[in-house]
Amino acid sequence: MTTATAPSLRSASSGLAGRRLKNNLATVLVTSCFLIALVPLVWLLWTVVSRGWSTITTSSWWTGDQRLVPDWHTSGGGVLNAIIGTVEQVLICSLISVPVAVLAAIYLVEYGRGRFRSAVTFMVDILTGVPSIVAALFIYALFIIKFNAQFSGLWVSFALVLLMIPVIVRTTEEMLKLVPNELREASYALGVTKWKTIARVVLPTAFSGILTGVVLGIARVAGETAPLLILVHYNPTKNSNPFNGDQASLPSFIFHEFPNAGNSASATKNPFTGQAETIKNYAAGRMWGAALTLIIIVMLLNLIARLVARRSKVSQ
Repeated sequence: MTTATAPSLRSASSGLAGRRLKNNLATVLVTSCFLIALVPLVWLLWTVVSRGWSTITTSSWWTGDQRLVPDWHTSGGGVLNAIIGTVEQVLICSLISVPVAVLAAIYLVEYGRGRFRSAVTFMVDILTGVPSIVAALFIYALFIIKFNAQFSGLWVSFALVLLMIPVIVRTTEEMLKLVPNELREASYALGVTKWKTIARVVLPTAFSGILTGVVLGIARVAGETAPLLILVHYNPTKNSNPFNGDQASLPSFIFHEFPNAGNSASATKNPFTGQAETIKNYAAGRMWGAALTLIIIVMLLNLIARLVARRSKVSQ
């Protein structure tokens, strides 16, 4: 009996050694891929922070606009005009996109059957692959050309809706599918109607995932540039009315400063003192500062979403 079990023990030990080798190899490969993917992210963050930190820490950056900054060699100015525009445009877009996308996802998971469901899925797939410039041109042709509307931040929000809806629909759909059917069946067994089951059982269970999808959608559209270049003009002053007039945003702020960001510092003679002075390029600092501001806003949104998800009934 001892003689018979010896080969089996050797084969079992060799099999265990082989599995350990494969496990270690897979661990090394996954860790290496993670570190490789982390390199450009860390490089990007370090570049933006190192070049934009000195700009965003000035006192006027968060409270002023670009009204008194006529050119690239003028210091000062702030980003408040761009923050107002970005927040208002994304807020209008979210107020339209989130209810439509969540209801569409509920229909696809809970109610959708037959050809109409296939049609809705097909349209969501199409919207997922639509470039932002195509969405902007569609809104431009429909509202500005067809109805002779004026350029404003509202049309930017409408274009962003087309980009935000498919992201939230797909995320919400997957989160609703992860809800166990046993919860639905238990609710039905207690005599609860289907829509109440969805509202009081399914949606609260998937709330954290849905909230994550909403934040991903906001992050997706907050940095879009094409709709801003086509549907509204840059405004160096604060405009709190997205329904009328030109309006700035963080991407358009960056685009506005970019052409002058490459100008090198030059020496000139002061006509009053007769001494040589160096003209610095402040446009590059404002450009990197606006990029860092946009990253900070998106990070704050992610942190808020995580805190809300942790305090929800699902997390508890």
